[in-house]
Amino acid sequence: MSAQRACGVSDLEQDTPLRVELDGVPMALVLDSDGEIHAIGDTCTHGDISLSEGFVEGKTLECWAHGSAFSLCTGKPLNLPAFEPVPVYVVEIDGDDVLIDPTVTKEV
Repeated sequence: MSAQRACGVSDLEQDTPLRVELDGVPMALVLDSDGEIHAIGDTCTHGDISLSEGFVEGKTLECWAHGSAFSLCTGKPLNLPAFEPVPVYVVEIDGDDVLIDPTVTKEV
């Protein structure tokens, strides 16, 4: 499979997660304060909670329900109660298009 358009760069607001779904794979996209765009799995590994409803601080996305924060770069949880990472996807930018292949995760 190849990368698909997830959204436009202009659709992203800094530090505000955006939920997208590509081929049935839910993702949270984040434009961080450094201008970098991240794509991580949208489901908290502690519970069936959408991470895109959470809070961005620096390079982390915090689950609103129980407070587990996940690294936007590695997907690893930085505190309990979550202990399993979420997948992190490779992001490509082509003009204003944010492209992601939902079958390819970053090696971290």
